[in-house]
Amino acid sequence: MLELMEWLAEQGVTTVFKVDGDRMAERRAAWMVIVSGGPLDEDSFFRADLATPDACLDSLLAHLESKGLSPFA
Repeated sequence: MLELMEWLAEQGVTTVFKVDGDRMAERRAAWMVIVSGGPLDEDSFFRADLATPDACLDSLLAHLESKGLSPFA
């Protein structure tokens, strides 16, 4: 995850990845990822609130792919 966040920063993308303890205690989707900026353009603010960090990562990678970005290229 840290390598992906560093790669995104190098592309000019701002990334937030967090877990919310209150949501977790309430058994709600506690994990969140947000990305914006850089080559994603102004209209591509992306946020996903999901149950696991892996689900957030999968969602983020799918979003990046839809924008023509891939850390695996």
